[in-house]
This record gives sequence, C-alpha cells and structure tokens, in this order.
Amino acid sequence: MSKIPMAIEELHRSESDLAADLLRISDRHKADHEVHHVARDIARWSQQHVRELARIGRDFGLELDAEPPGDVTVVAKVRQKGDELLGRHHEASMLLIADLRKVHKDAAGVSLDWEVLAQTAQALKEKELLDVAEKCHPQTLRQMRWANAHIKEASAQTMVTP
Repeated sequence: MSKIPMAIEELHRSESDLAADLLRISDRHKADHEVHHVARDIARWSQQHVRELARIGRDFGLELDAEPPGDVTVVAKVRQKGDELLGRHHEASMLLIADLRKVHKDAAGVSLDWEVLAQTAQALKEKELLDVAEKCHPQTLRQMRWANAHIKEASAQTMVTP
C-alpha cells in the first residue's frame, strides 16, 4: 500500500499551518509595511498549495479541506489584546525575530515534506503529483529565504540596540 496519502495529508496540514503563521505575522507587524505586505503575499502561495494538495489528494482517496486558512485578523487582534491585558508586552523587533524564526523553521519542514513527496512521486512514476511538487516546492523555498533574509536584517539592529 502506498504511503503517498499520508505524505499528502501531512504536507496539507503543514502548508495550512504555514499560511496561518504568515497571515498572523502580517497582522501582528502591520507597522512594518514590507513585512505586512510580503508576508500576506507569500501566505497566498501556501494557500494555493493547500488547494493543490486537496485536489491531488482526491486521486489518492483523500478528502482534504480545499479552503486554506484565511485572514486571521480578528483572532490575532483578540490574542494580542489578551496578551496586553495579561501584561505580556513584547518589544516589536524581538517579536518579529521570533515570528520570522518560526516561519523559517516551519518552511524548512514543509520543504523537506515536498522533497519526500517529489522523490516518492518520481519513484512511483506519479507524474501529476510530481508536477505539483515541482510547482509548489520552489515557492516554499522562497518563503524560507524571505524569513532568513529578514532575520539577518532585523537581528543585528535589534540585538545591539539598547
């Protein structure tokens, strides 16, 4: 029995989580217009990946949710207000580094999942599945590189400023 359905399910979950994290960062860091807009833009890639995985998953007997996480603005605002009421004030730049670090780590995991799926699809000659992996995986790598570049940019300034 093929383990492809399990791999597709795991990747679907991971891409959904990555999209939600990017949307959360976009909302949390609205004051940084570049982070806000780029995070929102690249979250769309993960949202599209979720749709692609749901579509291709049907070929393997899976019923995955084709609707990826949407705008989490209201939830993020409630969470942020709750943190403020509980006295959890975070320096914005430190919070940004932590958020970007999480996205980088999550995107790295998603990237590995795409590699596993692509190698399996190639070995089993599942052309359509391989095509989806080859289309989506480079975008995940770009998400990871974006987070890494912003960590480098923000960390030096944040860590040396009193």
